[in-house]
Amino acid sequence: MAIRLGENNYGKQRVRILQVARHPDRHDIKELTLGIRLEGDFETAHTKGDNRKVLPTDTMKNTVYALAKQHAIESPEAFCLRLADHFLARNPQVSRVRIEAAETLWTRLAIEGKTYPHTFTGSNNERRTAALAATRKEKTLHAGIAGLIVLKTTDSAFEDFLKDEYTTLKEDRDRILATAISANWLYRESAIDFDQDWRGVRQSLLEAFAGHNSESLQHTLYAMGEAALKKFPSIREIHLSLPNKHYNLVDLSPFHLENPKEVFLPTDEPHGLIEATVRSD
Repeated sequence: MAIRLGENNYGKQRVRILQVARHPDRHDIKELTLGIRLEGDFETAHTKGDNRKVLPTDTMKNTVYALAKQHAIESPEAFCLRLADHFLARNPQVSRVRIEAAETLWTRLAIEGKTYPHTFTGSNNERRTAALAATRKEKTLHAGIAGLIVLKTTDSAFEDFLKDEYTTLKEDRDRILATAISANWLYRESAIDFDQDWRGVRQSLLEAFAGHNSESLQHTLYAMGEAALKKFPSIREIHLSLPNKHYNLVDLSPFHLENPKEVFLPTDEPHGLIEATVRSD
């Protein structure tokens, strides 16, 4: 019986960093959480305990901090590209580098028209994401959003759906539609303005969600993906994952009160999950 090593990788996960850019009139900050994985010629490390080709994961962590000291983190995408180039240039045993980054979004504090140059507020659970797979011949770069919570109270329906003997859901012409947008899109190239495109895609998704007369969350998902692809030719495809966050109308009849869609019970579990990829040829 022949035994051999299959696909393998190793790396450092949840490497966290906050970079402060100290300008005379203000400070700018970037906070990232990164995961780094290397693939390549590491068979002897597994089969013979030979570590001569193994770059320590602690070194990967230190590389993040060192490169952040030498270069401004302009965007998660650009920083991923810089890290991948560094590891590939210095490690001939590495054939592929995979890097994932999630940016914690901070907004400069502004109160009654006064902007505070050194103070920031967080944006709840929303994250800006990036994922890079790089070899010496090609790079595949995704950018994205995670945890962008949206809700609208009308222009949403769910009717004429398939029913069987276990169906209890009632048709609804006017319901609350809520979700937490997770999206990632594939760039055609890596020489673009990542910040501008990310902000633009985010805006397109929000505008499509708000303005779409929805017959289902699937219907709205496609409209969101279509809007982003039409506006940004730099994107080849976009994948959207949308949990259907339910808001159930509260029955107030025991209290002899009417409830014309004014009082709802938010529920997290269980929830529907709608996912699809929209592509541009």
